[in-house]
Amino acid sequence: MLHLDDIASHERLFEWTDRLMAQVIHPLAHGGSAAYTPYDWRERRFGAARPLPAAPVVLVEGVGAGRRALRPHLALLLWMELPREESWNRGRLRDGAEQREFWEGWVRAEQAHFVRDPSRPHADLLVLQSPKGYEVLPGPGSISGPDQSVTQSDGSSALW
Repeated sequence: MLHLDDIASHERLFEWTDRLMAQVIHPLAHGGSAAYTPYDWRERRFGAARPLPAAPVVLVEGVGAGRRALRPHLALLLWMELPREESWNRGRLRDGAEQREFWEGWVRAEQAHFVRDPSRPHADLLVLQSPKGYEVLPGPGSISGPDQSVTQSDGSSALW
């Protein structure tokens, strides 16, 4: 699994596609393993390279995973359906008061990103949280049907 929080940085909240493509997507697409340099949000610097081996499925998690430039490389796009305020509050609670200024900028940057490049309309599956767990529903971009497999691509690693 790859967390996009490891790819983004304070300076490039959403302008990290080139890093992801160079460090992860291209190596996996060519049948090799990948390595990426995770970002430390408290130290504000990138760390040592972390390996990401090729696998039948590589889960890419985070805001922006469904962006236009990445969709051709995805086998499936899942959208976690949560109210924005709830998502932002979870992040604020996780990061504490020291990241308050960061979150003010993040909220504006995320809103601008989704205006320019919405992901939800392309989601194959919607994941909804309920008191009993999670419910998975077909998404607006779903192409799977009774006679189709969910993954429509071939290759060494499918990215979700």
